[in-house]
Amino acid sequence: MSDRLRSELLVQALVRRTGEAGGFATVLYKGDPISGAIIVQCPDAERRPRLFERIPDFSKGYRLEPAATSSWGDEGKIAQYLDRRRRSDPDLWVIALDVPNGEQLAALSLTDD
Repeated sequence: MSDRLRSELLVQALVRRTGEAGGFATVLYKGDPISGAIIVQCPDAERRPRLFERIPDFSKGYRLEPAATSSWGDEGKIAQYLDRRRRSDPDLWVIALDVPNGEQLAALSLTDD
């Protein structure tokens, strides 16, 4: 049995932490409960949308990396990117956060740091 946490549990922890921080989290797309990839959408200080993805690192852990940076700030382009990703990976989770420190909360919940 693997020591890796299930994607569903990681998403639940992120939703809970966001609520505890006074924010709001929405699961836009549910992926595979065990091993689905996770993308987080959270706004910058000017409320422009950004994407971050949980990816494996070389130490057999995980880190949060910026995703689709050329689309940041453009809701239409981000929606197109997410549609393409979901078509190629139906197991993908997409979570939207509405909290000022969304990237930090996501990193706390989804990485090994």
